[in-house]
Amino acid sequence: MAKHAVLSSGAKMWRSLACAKSELRLDLTLACGQSFRSQSMPEDGSDRKRRAGVSLQMENKSEKRFKGVLKKEEEAVAVTSVQDTEEEEEMLRDYFQLNVKLGDLYKEWGAADPHFKRIADIFTGVRMLHQDPTECLFSFICTSNNHISRIQGMVERLCQALGALLGQLDEASYYNFPSLSALADNSVEARLRDLGFGYRARFLQQSAKQILDTHGLQWLDGLRSVPYLLARDALRTLPGVGTKVADCVCLMSLDKAEAVPIDTHVWQIAKRDYNYGSGNGQKSITDKLHRDLGDFFRKLWGPYAGWAQSVLFCADLKKFQKLKEMPHLKEPKKEEDGEEEVRPVSKKAKIKKEENGTVKNTKTKSARHKNAKTS
Repeated sequence: MAKHAVLSSGAKMWRSLACAKSELRLDLTLACGQSFRSQSMPEDGSDRKRRAGVSLQMENKSEKRFKGVLKKEEEAVAVTSVQDTEEEEEMLRDYFQLNVKLGDLYKEWGAADPHFKRIADIFTGVRMLHQDPTECLFSFICTSNNHISRIQGMVERLCQALGALLGQLDEASYYNFPSLSALADNSVEARLRDLGFGYRARFLQQSAKQILDTHGLQWLDGLRSVPYLLARDALRTLPGVGTKVADCVCLMSLDKAEAVPIDTHVWQIAKRDYNYGSGNGQKSITDKLHRDLGDFFRKLWGPYAGWAQSVLFCADLKKFQKLKEMPHLKEPKKEEDGEEEVRPVSKKAKIKKEENGTVKNTKTKSARHKNAKTS
C-alpha cells in the first residue's frame, strides 16, 4: 500500500509566485482543455471537488517530500505546514513554461494577425502547459467524441482505479496518474468498461501494452528530442491515436510548439474568422486538411503557432463567451507590465468585485494591511 501524508490547506502551506497576468492566467490556462485534473478549491472548503490549482502531475515528483514527513511507515501523519523549496518552485515554472515570454509572443501574433489582436486584448495569459507525456497521451485518448467535463470525470476515475495514492488534503484523496505497467495489464479493459470508458478502454490498454512491448518505458520521453513530424507519426502508430490526438500530445508534452491540433472546433474558427477554404464544400477533416490548415497557421503565427491556436480555442469555448461582453475585464496597462502575486484568499476577508474589474477588500484599512494581496 502506498504511504501517504494527510495535509491541511492552512495558510502556511501556501507560497506566492510573482507573475504578471499578461504572462499567466490560471482561470483560462487550466480550464481550456489542455489538462483535465486541475480543480478549484473553494474558500470555505464546502465543495468536495477539490482542486489543487494546477495539475496533479506535479505530485508525482513530490512523493518523496510526502515520505519525508512520515514518522512511521504504517501511519499517516497530520502536517500543518510544508516548506516550499527552490526545486518545487522550479517544477512550477517548468510546468507553466514561464521561461517563454508570452507577452512578446502576443505582440508578434497581434502584429501579424488583426483578428488575434482583437481576441488577445481580452484573453491574455493563455499559455501552454508542459505536461508529463504519459498522462497527456492517455488523457487525450479519452477525448474521442467527448467533451471537457466528461473527460475530467473519466480521467479522475482512471487515477482512482489504477493510480497510486499520493496523499490527502482536507479529507480529499489524491492519486497519481497510472503507470504504463498498470495501464497495460490484461484486466484493465474490462475494468475501465465497467467505469464507463466504452470503446476507449481497449485503446488505453492496448496503447500502453504496445509501448512497453515494442518501445520501452522511456520511449515517450525520448520523443521530446526528435523532430515534430517524426514524433507525431510515431504516436499515430498507437491504437486510438489519430492526427489530432498526436498533435495535442506533441504540443502539450513533447516540446513541439509548432504543432497545431486540428479538430472541428479549430476548423470552424478557420472558416469563420479567416475565410479559410470558403466555398470549397469540404465536409470532413482529412489528413490533407490537417497538413494544409496547420501550415496555414504556422505561416501566419510562426514557430509557436500551437500556442497562438490555443488562445483562439480558449476564446471560442462557450464557458468564456461572457468575457467578450465585458470590456472592463481588460487589464490596465500598469498591471500588465507589473508583477502580481498568486496567493490564496483569506477566509475572513470578504472580497467584492467592482465593475472596473478591480478587487476590493471590505475589511478596515488596518485589517487589510494584515492580509496578503489577492490576484
